[in-house]
Amino acid sequence: MTFRPALLDAKRPPQPPSGAENVWFTSADGTRLHGWYFNAQSRPPAATIIYFHGNGGNVTNVGWWGQSLASRGFNVLLFDYRGYGLSGGTAANEADLYNDGEAALSYVINEKHAWANQIVLYGQSLGTTVASETATRCACGALILESGFSSASSLASRRLPLLPRWLHFLGRNRFESARKLKGVNFPVLITHGEPDLTIPTDEGRALFAAANEPKKLLIFPGAGHSVFGSAGPVYLDQLEQFIRGAVVSRDATELR
Repeated sequence: MTFRPALLDAKRPPQPPSGAENVWFTSADGTRLHGWYFNAQSRPPAATIIYFHGNGGNVTNVGWWGQSLASRGFNVLLFDYRGYGLSGGTAANEADLYNDGEAALSYVINEKHAWANQIVLYGQSLGTTVASETATRCACGALILESGFSSASSLASRRLPLLPRWLHFLGRNRFESARKLKGVNFPVLITHGEPDLTIPTDEGRALFAAANEPKKLLIFPGAGHSVFGSAGPVYLDQLEQFIRGAVVSRDATELR
């Protein structure tokens, strides 16, 4: 139920979208990971965004997302966790995905020479758990969580109300994002659709409550689980405004 990867044929790999290049990097245990990297269409880039996708599909489902943000002046890394797309290995537990997230962060810092305070971690659905963990490992510029959940136990309580809470500890993956947000001390944006039939909107509100200031909550009526896909340019405008403001604010603070 947790991981639903869609593999790609390594013998007939898809071509990157216009403006993107194939990139490869390695996780801590040697697993080779694949992604697409978009250079901002205006220079210098306003920020570098690392996108952590949900529990299904692969980078081919979000190429348009990378193109949209590159057109707004951002570098963008889309990548697949182990077992997804062209990436090696098998997605089996949250610790492996967290290491994959850290590998993506290391790649943009060491290979693309992005400054940590100009990196934005953006997670969607299950990807919010990887983004939240990665945020505890580096003082980045901003964290954006779209359609996320506070913990596996909390989500189980909402989706499976008849399951006794004392059984939640049996879950292999805890995904305790709300707890981790208490240790994140840079700008956080929480976005959620309402109603969201996959992850209830109150899970987004719980994440917002757990986050430190500065933080912002955006609820989009009628957007459902994919806020970016449903709300369109209106959402993109607000994302751009938040990212530019967060990165500039951090730069100003560090100069003082």
